[in-house]
Amino acid sequence: MPRLYDATNHRLLGHVSQADIDLLVAQMGAESSKDHDCYVDNDAFLRLTDAGASSTLLDAIKMALDLSGEAAIRWEAD
Repeated sequence: MPRLYDATNHRLLGHVSQADIDLLVAQMGAESSKDHDCYVDNDAFLRLTDAGASSTLLDAIKMALDLSGEAAIRWEAD
């Protein structure tokens, strides 16, 4: 099960499904197949919500959003 991290402090945000990662990549875009990080802000969070992201993914991202509503996140496969 893939792991989601806060890219700024390397804190584990949680385990998510591969479907969550696929949705994240589809919504946020990836520069390459080796690109395992992205920037999320409040607008991106809302796009993920509208796209049907799981509560597990959304809760993990919420943990990373700072007071300005921005976060850099990355993921690793098991």
